Amino acid sequence: MRNLLSIILAVFLISCAIEPQEISYGKDACHSCKMNIVDQQHAAEIVSKKGKVYKYDSIECMIRDNKNNQPEEIAMYLVMDYNKPNTFLNASEATFLISNNIPSPMGGFLSALSSEVEAEKLQSQHDGSLHNWEEIQKQF
Repeated sequence: MRNLLSIILAVFLISCAIEPQEISYGKDACHSCKMNIVDQQHAAEIVSKKGKVYKYDSIECMIRDNKNNQPEEIAMYLVMDYNKPNTFLNASEATFLISNNIPSPMGGFLSALSSEVEAEKLQSQHDGSLHNWEEIQKQF
């Protein structure tokens, strides 16, 4: 009986881990628009404090869908680093570029970068405007 309780507890703790999940590109669907997630530079995730992961095909889909969430229920907002595809960034620490010269899956032309310096480099090549996490949420 003791072993059974230990196994149940271990499964429960593992299943409630508060961490991102790898995106299976071409197979996973966006939680909001239901399109397959294929773009490794623009995907995003929300992780709840209970460990539930919501995957998105674009940052703008995540932001629009977030209006349905209670902020106190969210542990992490994660975005992909445009310069390092399939690499998560904490959205609150990212710098965002809106550039009509860099398409994103849902037409928001929104990309995330790991630093303001990286964002300025990309901006110098593609034009556009730079924003932080608070500003970008108001845009969408």
